[in-house]
Amino acid sequence: MTAPPDVVSDDATVIERSRHEPDRFAVIYDRYFTEIYRYVAARLGRDAADDIAAETFYAAFRKRDRFDPVRGAVRPWLYGIATNLVGQHRRDESRRFTAFTRAAAHPRPDGHEARVAAKVAAEGVRPQLAGALAALPEGDRDVLLLVAVGGLAYDEVAEALEIPKGTVGSRMNRARRKLREALGGTDPTRTEEESHG
Repeated sequence: MTAPPDVVSDDATVIERSRHEPDRFAVIYDRYFTEIYRYVAARLGRDAADDIAAETFYAAFRKRDRFDPVRGAVRPWLYGIATNLVGQHRRDESRRFTAFTRAAAHPRPDGHEARVAAKVAAEGVRPQLAGALAALPEGDRDVLLLVAVGGLAYDEVAEALEIPKGTVGSRMNRARRKLREALGGTDPTRTEEESHG
């Protein structure tokens, strides 16, 4: 889901102009807030998404003088900032995935775990998937979720995480293999194209 070249070019121009006219940065916020919010909500839950998504744009605004369009586009740059902020909350994320797994395996009537399990079931999160995601190494989980939730292409993930594109591919393959193993051969990251091809 790479942005069209005219949007990429426009984004860079908006960032450049916002250095002297700060109000122009609102264009970047308006253009990308919703998708950054969705990505963060999928990683940390809706409760944290408002704060982390807002912090992403605040950090981007503060760092706009250092944005270099030669190194990449604005969209992956924002996802990189968001991923770093999610990283600061990673312990909570891992605890959340672990709690989902425990709650589904041993629900207590009327207890907190039962409410968590009900919420997870309502949102369609499978306990096995939550446990498998929690067990992934951080770098593999970041790559997987940037692709699966953020909709970034491998080259955008490479820009966002400042790693080589080949590393993105190897981390994605490793993450998919571990998820398949944990889910008994089911691959939740398989696309429609891959399913029919």
